[in-house]
Parts: sequence; C-alpha cells; structure tokens
Amino acid sequence: MGSRSRARRVAAALGFAGLLCAVLGVIMIVMVPSIIKQQVLKNVRIDPSSLSFNMWKEIPVPFYLSVYFFDVVNPNEILQGQKPQVRERGPYVYREFRHKSNVTFNDNDTVSFLEYRSFQFQPDKSRGLESDSIVMPNILVLSAAMMMENGPMSLKLIMTLAFSTLGERAFMNRTVSEIMWGYEDPLIHLVNKYFPNMFPFKGKFGLFAELNNSDSGLFTVFTGVKNFSRIHLVDKWNGVSKVNFWHSDQCNMINGTSGQMWAPFMTPESSLEFYSPEACRSMKLIYKEQGVFEGIPTFRFVAPNTLFANGSVYPPNEGFCPCRESGIQNVSACRFSIALELSCCPKLPFAMCQLSFPPDRFVARKALPSSLQAHLLPALGPAERGQLAPLHSSKSSRVCSDWTGLHHTTSCEPACCMLS
Repeated sequence: MGSRSRARRVAAALGFAGLLCAVLGVIMIVMVPSIIKQQVLKNVRIDPSSLSFNMWKEIPVPFYLSVYFFDVVNPNEILQGQKPQVRERGPYVYREFRHKSNVTFNDNDTVSFLEYRSFQFQPDKSRGLESDSIVMPNILVLSAAMMMENGPMSLKLIMTLAFSTLGERAFMNRTVSEIMWGYEDPLIHLVNKYFPNMFPFKGKFGLFAELNNSDSGLFTVFTGVKNFSRIHLVDKWNGVSKVNFWHSDQCNMINGTSGQMWAPFMTPESSLEFYSPEACRSMKLIYKEQGVFEGIPTFRFVAPNTLFANGSVYPPNEGFCPCRESGIQNVSACRFSIALELSCCPKLPFAMCQLSFPPDRFVARKALPSSLQAHLLPALGPAERGQLAPLHSSKSSRVCSDWTGLHHTTSCEPACCMLS
C-alpha cells in the first residue's frame, strides 16, 4: 500500500516536472529570441557603456589592401602610336589599421570622430616586394601637360623646355613603395615655384601618400541610443550633409553609414550603403550569396553593375560625369590632390573604374586577370544576427591613368595602370 502511494507521488512529481519543463520550453522559445534581440539592440549602440563600443573605436577585424600594378611593357612603342601592352604585377598586400580619435558625443543623438589609418606592408601575403620596379605613365607630367592643353602656346613651350631640362618623360620607372607612398620629383618644386596653384601639394607625390597616417574627414553619425533605426547612419561629413563635387543633388547626397558597421538583423533583401571619402560619393553594395567564413554563416555583398555606369546606362549616375564611358568614374574633382577641377569630366589623368572596363577603352584586356572574383568589391558580414561589421573586405576599384596626349601626333587609348 505504501509503495503504491509512493509510486503515485513520484508519477505526479514527474508529471508536474514534465509540465513545468514544457511550459518553460514554450516560454524560452517565445521569450529567449526576444531577450537576445533586446540585448543585441542594447549593446550595438554607440555608447561607452555598450559591449561593442571598444570594437567600434578600434575595429579588431583586419582590413587588407591588395594592390595590383599593370606594368607597361612597350612604353617606347606607345609613344609611336602603338597600342599599350601591360602585364599584371602583384598583389602587394597592406594591412590597414584604423582607430577613432576626438570622439565627441552631441546632444542630437550623434557622435563625431576622426578615424586615422595606417598601412603596413605584408610580405608573406604579397607576390613581390615594395622594392620591385614598375613602368607606368608619369602622372605628374601627364597632369601638367593636360592642364596646359588649352593654355597659351608660350606656356606650353615653357613646360616643354622644363620637361626636357629636368629629364621628365611620359613614362617613369619607380618602385612600388615610391608609387604608393611618395617620391621626390624636381618637377614638383619647379611647378610650385612658378605656378603655385597647379599642384596643391609641396613635397613628395604618391598615389596613396595622403591616405597613410591620416584621417578620412570628420564623420558625424547617429548613435542609435534614442532612435535605433538610424544607428551608424551618417549625419554629416566634414560639417556638411551633402557634398558639392558632382552635378546633381542626388549624386551629392551623403547616404548610408561610414562604411564599417551597419544595423544588425539584415536579410538578403538588405543592401549596404555607405559614404566613401576616397571615392567622394555614396555607394551601395547588394546581396550576392550566403556563405561561411571561418565557421560563421555570412552574407556576401558586392558592387552592382550600375555602380560606375554612366548616365546613358543608368540615369541616376548622370550627375557624376555624363560624358564618361560606362564603367569609369572620374574622381579628379576631389582625389589625389592634383589637377583638381570641378568642371564636368575634365581631361585629367585619374578615374575610378570597376572590372567591366569598356573594351574600347582598354586595348590590352588580355593582360587583366581572368577571375572576376579577384576584383569585385566584396564585403562579408555575419548572417542575420548581431552587429554587422565586415568579417572580410577588400578594395578593388582600379586607379586608372588617361594616356591621351602622350604624343602630339597620336591619341593613345587609355589603360588601367593600377588596381587596388
């Protein structure tokens, strides 16, 4: 009798425990995702008390800049009117370090900061050394010559004499380090002495010289503390809510984030929009595919084909530069600190372009890498959940040089001389 009563009590206890577990299971299924979401929302805000604040100040994810040079193999023949032939060199890989400074919280739910960056060469990831020599167009000579194109003949003669006296040529042979981070050139000193407003720099010239150990401008972004829907979105850059480099209000808009973090809980229907000081414009990456990066499920976002399309192909881009071929964007209005003019499509030697460089503008396409994946603008972020910061990103826009006017009797086709 006692054993039967004890068995009933045990059965009742087990039944109650099972019911309790079932109830707790239902509660956990319903409540835990909500609790996790609330914790994520709380800790991704830009606030000194949030868990992600230190990661926001100094992003622990490594950024790498892979630079490919297109070494000109027939410079003398080009001057005689032949088509350029190039060979790919690289990649030359640099680790980019970023940290935010002068962090100031404002009353309107925003925070202002300067982000400094520096680059360190990574020989173990590179195919070549910084001491490698590269033959490429002489950017300073081309810039000066093109700026003189519509000038008086007397000025052209003076510049021609200066080029000859200084031994300047249409092509130069420089090391990777010199091209990237700067080199001394007597032409700089001569031009600054007699034409002080032509080159807005005084010392060395390098394609990336102004980016190393420098900041990318004063960003003011929303913290998400008061209004989470605007977290990381740029309010102002260098004190303005839109730039004036381009020729339409839409193209001058500053949209998206500063390009490092986005709001969490994105889906394949989401896009990554950001303002790039290097390209002087807002950009948008679109979802491509799901994947896995070091065991973490990811979404892969890439640049759409319309990113650098001209106005005839993609009307919203009309304001950037309507007369450029599709696939090229002239950024001389704000980049490289040389020959800067705000007129539409000035004949200056700098442009940004993507892999779909028009065939009629690049006559040595066979020298380009065949792998599309190697030269996309990819960004990987953790799928669905948590703070969306890049797990891996690479820059792949080419810096191109317009070769028009290398020889007074011919107009050579432009070609990409570097890929970064």
